[in-house]
Amino acid sequence: MYLDAAKKQEIFEKYGKSNTDTGSAEAQIALFSYRISHLTEHLKLHKKDYTTARSLTKLVGKRRALLNYLKDRDIERYRAIVKALGLRK
Repeated sequence: MYLDAAKKQEIFEKYGKSNTDTGSAEAQIALFSYRISHLTEHLKLHKKDYTTARSLTKLVGKRRALLNYLKDRDIERYRAIVKALGLRK
């Protein structure tokens, strides 16, 4: 399994307020980014996996919605997470 509990915990420790902080926008964006990168690598090998392609599109939309929310609420937190994850925009 590509995303086990230990990997999630590591992501939440790095980007969340604490290791149990699973609900903050930054933690969710970081988790979505990890999943998006994994699905992107999968689709490079399996080009006709349309179900995964749809899931990837939905995940990108969810991440974009969270980024827009964060941008509206606190621009400094938005800039910090975009820089930390190396996202465009």
